[in-house]
Amino acid sequence: MIIRPAVREDAVAMSAALAAILDTWESGRPRSPGHVLSNYIDHPDRVECSVAMGRDGTLLGFQSLKRATPGNPYDLSEGWGIIGTYVSVQATGRGVGRVLFAASRDSARGAGIAQIDATIGATNEGALAYYAAMGFETYRRRPRAVCKRYDIIR
Repeated sequence: MIIRPAVREDAVAMSAALAAILDTWESGRPRSPGHVLSNYIDHPDRVECSVAMGRDGTLLGFQSLKRATPGNPYDLSEGWGIIGTYVSVQATGRGVGRVLFAASRDSARGAGIAQIDATIGATNEGALAYYAAMGFETYRRRPRAVCKRYDIIR
């Protein structure tokens, strides 16, 4: 498995992986390559967006880490990290998320981010378990969402 920063050329593969994941959630959220470019790869608040690639060049997943800015949709204090993880349906259970988070955690440290928020759908058992396994702790609940926090300095 190779972990590297996402580049514009990854948008189509990232979009396909995202679409498959969102379909399992029966979600109507945006998933187009244009959305992936603007929301992950080229986002102005991007700290890092990493992709996990298989030896055969297949995208296994990606993780986005952004810096919270004033007016962010998660109502976080400025400077927090905002993380999102998407592992291909075919790659779940293979340690992809763990390796992606190691890269994101290093990027957060390098960027001076002290806390990372993961806002997760309350019924997304897989994501809730994943973030708990990575050391995130629940710090607040919202309608239909659980907010987990990771403190970089432990």
